[in-house]
Amino acid sequence: MSKPEKLEYGCFYHIYNRGTNSQNIFFEKRNYLHFLKLYTKNMLLVADTHAYCLLKNHFHFAARIKTEEEIEKAIQEIKPAQPFQKLPDPSQQFGNVCNAYAKAINRAYGRTGSLFEHPFGRKPVSSDRYYYNLIIYIHRNPQLHGFVEDFRDWPWSSYGAILSDKVTRLQRSAVLGWFDDRSAFCTAHEHAPDEKLITHLIMDDFL
Repeated sequence: MSKPEKLEYGCFYHIYNRGTNSQNIFFEKRNYLHFLKLYTKNMLLVADTHAYCLLKNHFHFAARIKTEEEIEKAIQEIKPAQPFQKLPDPSQQFGNVCNAYAKAINRAYGRTGSLFEHPFGRKPVSSDRYYYNLIIYIHRNPQLHGFVEDFRDWPWSSYGAILSDKVTRLQRSAVLGWFDDRSAFCTAHEHAPDEKLITHLIMDDFL
């Protein structure tokens, strides 16, 4: 297996992974919450998150890796008195999320071995049409896989947060701007995305 390319600064990606042999990686509510906590801790500084969905045996994120200048500025705002040393590696940061989560699950449930397939998947999103369809694909994923009859009922996705007025770390305004407004966002999600446009962005058996 060839080594995957690193997440590049200033680029937009679909990031995903699943359990080894498609096994479950989330078993109860606290697991989903812990994963999101780890994601925020490790990725908030290096990425702007536009959408996500955590399912029982896999997950999806649509995120823009920040530029080097944006990350450096954020670090200096957090620690103004400390001299700047080194930029965090976005790929390593996301790897830390998966590694820390896997260790927590193994500890909590008395299991051993790998939890995730390695390495995590990452596909660059390079056009508006890909972005548009990817956001819809991510949010409709629970319905696609039969976890719920209506994807709007799945609690572990960004769909509800994007439509909410509550404070969020998601790039809500940016997402709604791509769809024009909330009404257009909802209408776009009424139908499955154009799979021909996103085939190269997702693992074959995730379709």
